[in-house]
Amino acid sequence: MHSAVGAMLARYNATTFVEQKNALKEIVQEIALLGLFRGGFFEKAAFYGGTALRIFYGLPRFSEDLDFSLLKKDTGFDIEHYCKVVKDEMMAYGFDVEVTKKKKTGESAVESAFIKGGTMFHLLKIKSIRPPVSGVYENELFKVKLEVDTDPPDGANFEIKYLLEPIPFSVRVFTPMSLFAGKLHAVLCRSWKSGRVKGRDLYDYIWYLSQKIPVNAVHLAHRMVQTGHLKSADIFSNKFLFSRLEEKFKSINYEQAKRDILPFIKNPDELSLWSAKFFISITRDKLEII
Repeated sequence: MHSAVGAMLARYNATTFVEQKNALKEIVQEIALLGLFRGGFFEKAAFYGGTALRIFYGLPRFSEDLDFSLLKKDTGFDIEHYCKVVKDEMMAYGFDVEVTKKKKTGESAVESAFIKGGTMFHLLKIKSIRPPVSGVYENELFKVKLEVDTDPPDGANFEIKYLLEPIPFSVRVFTPMSLFAGKLHAVLCRSWKSGRVKGRDLYDYIWYLSQKIPVNAVHLAHRMVQTGHLKSADIFSNKFLFSRLEEKFKSINYEQAKRDILPFIKNPDELSLWSAKFFISITRDKLEII
């Protein structure tokens, strides 16, 4: 395994198998970003979502997927080319992975691909991890999903951010205000199948408020129009947003939400106050809309 990977793992001080696996995934994510940079991807796309927030803005939880948005609509975009550049980069750093495009089962503006590899195999290849690795199954796979929105909603803002490992490179990223708009859209509009509440959305929501980050209302409105949750961006208002959020917070099963987020955080006590009353109160007191 490349020495840079061992250095990247050392910064995590991972002591449990969950922490080791999360650290491995995040290293894979960062090397994938390097491959995309080398392939010119960020000339036409920007990074957003929980992993962008984690890597570039300090969100204190792990995140699983890599989410991107093209800068402008392109129905002919194909993620297949970038699967190769990501795989080449992963191989250069000693990772034996598959990077494959996901076949669409219906009409969708989202192009997807997966990075897959053996968890045990790669943990043992990194010199700072020695067998046995408790809690990691011999044939267990790690999987990182890449998704690209080829029909982006209007109103987002971007900035260039830098990573220094495994080598210095740049990534075009949504600004925090625009990332917050995407997170609020997820809180309000995400379809939680089979009652599986995304506690990660609620955790991130609290983090944005704690950091005093305003929400980009223009981008949020365009997102809601695109998904059919708002008839026109012109009728978006603060009153409308607060009303919808209170309605959503009253409908959530908070015990399910807590179970969803627990694998990604270190301190369960952070969740002790979660309730409709708590979320409605902090929304009224802390949410800033620009």
